[in-house]
Amino acid sequence: MCLAGNHDLGVLGRLDLEDFAPDAVASARWTREVLTDGAREYLESLNPLGRRDGAELFHSSPRDPVWDYVLSAEAAVATFELTETPLVLVGHSHIPLAITLDDNLLDGGVAPDGTETGLDAGRRLLNPGSVGQPRDGDPRAAWLLVDRERGTASFHRVAYPVERTQAEIRERGLPDSLAQRLAGGV
Repeated sequence: MCLAGNHDLGVLGRLDLEDFAPDAVASARWTREVLTDGAREYLESLNPLGRRDGAELFHSSPRDPVWDYVLSAEAAVATFELTETPLVLVGHSHIPLAITLDDNLLDGGVAPDGTETGLDAGRRLLNPGSVGQPRDGDPRAAWLLVDRERGTASFHRVAYPVERTQAEIRERGLPDSLAQRLAGGV
């Protein structure tokens, strides 16, 4: 399952680009020019929320599937209150999170590389982080493996050629700040 994010929706014209930062606007306009018909059709087929195999998924959160950030205890509590499955996956903040609600106790926070959490007791709110533009100070691509058979979720990071990606951003005339931020993961 793949979800549409705010930048996807901006590229498609389903969100007003005035709601984006100037660098994101430049990127969206460039993407609109180079997006193939097939890629556009694929993006058009996506939604910012979904449900599968006992999990609810949101690009951002159930309060607002496109724009809301789950980065506070208040946002985490609201996310649990507005969902019903044992596992809730969110994104948008670009920060990996592992939060547990068990017996009305909220626990957890940022989930660095190597973090593993059980899926057995209580409910879990997980954010895998970001493959592109991580914002937790670690420039490596972040990903999450949910293993239902083992009953675990594990957070991982993988290095990628940041310098090559930066060069490609610059070669295409996109704002340099988009390239610079990749090196620091901010």
